[in-house]
Amino acid sequence: MSPEMFAYPFLFIAIFFESFVLITLLSKPARAARARMPDAMTPSVAVIVPCWNEAATVGATCDSLLALEYPKEKLEIILVDDGSTDATQQSMARFANHPQVRIITKGNGGKYTALNAGIAATRAELIGCLDADSFVEPDALREILPCFNNPEIVAATSAMSIHKPKSILQHMQNAEYTFGITLRHAFASVNGLYVIPGPFSFYRREIVEKLGGFRYGHQTEDMEMALRIQHAGYGIENSPRARVYTGAPATLAKLVKQRTRWITGFLRNILGEYRGLLFSRRHGVLGMLVLPIAIITIGGSILLFLIVLSRLVRNILVAFEIRIGIPLSYTLVPHGSFDWFYLPVNSYLLLGASALLASFSLIVVGKRISKTSGSLTLELFSYSLLYGLVAPLWLIRATGDVVSGKCRNWRY
Repeated sequence: MSPEMFAYPFLFIAIFFESFVLITLLSKPARAARARMPDAMTPSVAVIVPCWNEAATVGATCDSLLALEYPKEKLEIILVDDGSTDATQQSMARFANHPQVRIITKGNGGKYTALNAGIAATRAELIGCLDADSFVEPDALREILPCFNNPEIVAATSAMSIHKPKSILQHMQNAEYTFGITLRHAFASVNGLYVIPGPFSFYRREIVEKLGGFRYGHQTEDMEMALRIQHAGYGIENSPRARVYTGAPATLAKLVKQRTRWITGFLRNILGEYRGLLFSRRHGVLGMLVLPIAIITIGGSILLFLIVLSRLVRNILVAFEIRIGIPLSYTLVPHGSFDWFYLPVNSYLLLGASALLASFSLIVVGKRISKTSGSLTLELFSYSLLYGLVAPLWLIRATGDVVSGKCRNWRY
């Protein structure tokens, strides 16, 4: 049996899932979410900014929060220094006398302990989280608050983009984040979100305290909290117009390290404490479709990469063998024009192209619903050129770590 036969089911599932997402965007809940407008509600809000060696960016992050269009008496900003060894405390010092800002200094214990320290320091109705290398639009808070008009919603996510992408690698990440905007918007309409990203996500404080606060969660505390919320039967919403911009790894090594942590955390959480969510009818689309396909996608992507790599190596070896038997002078002779008729087209190629086009559609939709700026052409080009080559690097590494039980130091 040809190895390609094992890739066909994965390609069919990929096309089916992307089609499901596009159709879900037309559903009544999704359309209602896009039509939702900021209202007059002004609950008390505290935004917690956990910091570890963020001297270069924490000042600008805090400035963006202070520029939010929201009553100053209702907005509190809590900067938590988690045992930084650089000049983070000095960068925080210029906000020490600001009436909206509170500064907490503690020993290093990890991001989840910094978040819990911030929660313990406030009685605000809603608590938000913002990574110290992220920056928000002035209307972002107004856009996300209407999610909480529904009493069944206990958390809400924003729409993330890369802050000032420069390299082709960062533009690829920006395309991936735009893809994620579409996915989160679609998943939220069927209560299928399984991660609440750190940049500008919000929670009902009383529910977070009831659930016991943030946990280690295999260094993916935001994903663990989302799974715990879903397991408890609560809802998670998304605001596609609450814009937040976050820093992106500038090198491939740092990107692989970051994404390995994300995938490792997902697999260890969902195959460990929260394996009961898998194929759970009680949890609807999340349990029966989103989580199973997320796992299938990891395995299928690795399989597809290995098949393509093996075929490439085989073809190179065959070409090399043929080249040895052909005189060099013959290879230098022109052999006529290219004819598209001889382009090898098969179902494997057509399915792959269909899946890629569906991905492009989701990126285009993400830019439109979130009103994200930037070059769509550059994003699509960088995504199609790089993503299929680099994503298997962290997928294979993370899967290997989970299987072997290896734990890494994730500090950059």
